[in-house]
Amino acid sequence: MPISLFSPLTFRQLTFKNRIAVSPMCQYSCEDGFATDWHLVHLGSRAVGGAALVMVEATAVEDRGRISPADMGLWKDEQIPALARVASVIKSNDAIPGIQLAHAGRKASTRPPWDGGQVLPPDIGGWVAVAPSPVPFLSGDPVPAELSAGEIAHIVNSFAAAAHRALEAGFEVVEIHGAHGYLIHEFLSPLSNQRQDGYGGSFENRIRFALEISRRVRAIWPDSWPVFMRLSCSDWVDGAWDIVQSVELARRLRDIGIDLIDCSSGGAAPHVRIPLGPGYQVPFASQIRREARIATGAVGMITDPQQAEQIVSQGDADIVLLARAMLRDPYWALNAARTLGFPIELPKQYLRAF
Repeated sequence: MPISLFSPLTFRQLTFKNRIAVSPMCQYSCEDGFATDWHLVHLGSRAVGGAALVMVEATAVEDRGRISPADMGLWKDEQIPALARVASVIKSNDAIPGIQLAHAGRKASTRPPWDGGQVLPPDIGGWVAVAPSPVPFLSGDPVPAELSAGEIAHIVNSFAAAAHRALEAGFEVVEIHGAHGYLIHEFLSPLSNQRQDGYGGSFENRIRFALEISRRVRAIWPDSWPVFMRLSCSDWVDGAWDIVQSVELARRLRDIGIDLIDCSSGGAAPHVRIPLGPGYQVPFASQIRREARIATGAVGMITDPQQAEQIVSQGDADIVLLARAMLRDPYWALNAARTLGFPIELPKQYLRAF
């Protein structure tokens, strides 16, 4: 019986050797946005571990778009060479190098999670965060600065410039981060977007920023390679951003050339009750794939090889993206192949272990 999880998948002219991807995961280990040896080893080991796609963490398109001062960046040319080393190591180990471009919006300028994650004030190394509207994420946090129309256009240009740098660095997949309460999601959600201009109010206006960025990135990225978009498919709050709006946005993204929707959820509101459980976000990927007729990625509490196989074989998603499971086991894909009885090609250096 064929094993769907290890079947190849082609986007445009780029073929994934299997349906397993390493999800972008912030490492909070940069200085001035520069990748370090940590990223080389961390991401290189996941490529050796058998995943088809290895994604670099949320990479800020401008310095004030970082979640923390220790975040990855690609807002200047000097940051290209360090990331080029990372892309080269991933590719040389038979995986596709990908990168996620991001702007943290009102959730920027915080301490790394192991230092508490609180807002970092400007007088001790932080900066003033920006957002669609002057609405903080948490009550009591500093009020973010509302973006002007000119600043919005500048950030759209920053995404395009970062995509060009990612291409120079050797990445073959680029993902636009439109989820988890960061800037693009802040425009999508009425919880954070209270604008009265062409970027707020109606659904058409709230999706304008996401579409403008997607068009610019797609125009820069080679026609032969795919562009992904990560969405929070639901805010888990009544009357806010939801799966119905996500499906419609996915249709628009498909029509402008986005190739896959990476289906996550949440992040726009604190203290939300989310029904966590194995594969709890898979229904979003399934619905968008079915109704918007676009490829999807499933992410969130996918840990077991049989579970991942079922997601792909049943047509709920085209790929699975693993995060914490990959932190626990860089060789998750190799071990999944053994569990499922698939004869995967092993790194010759590791043959004696298997």
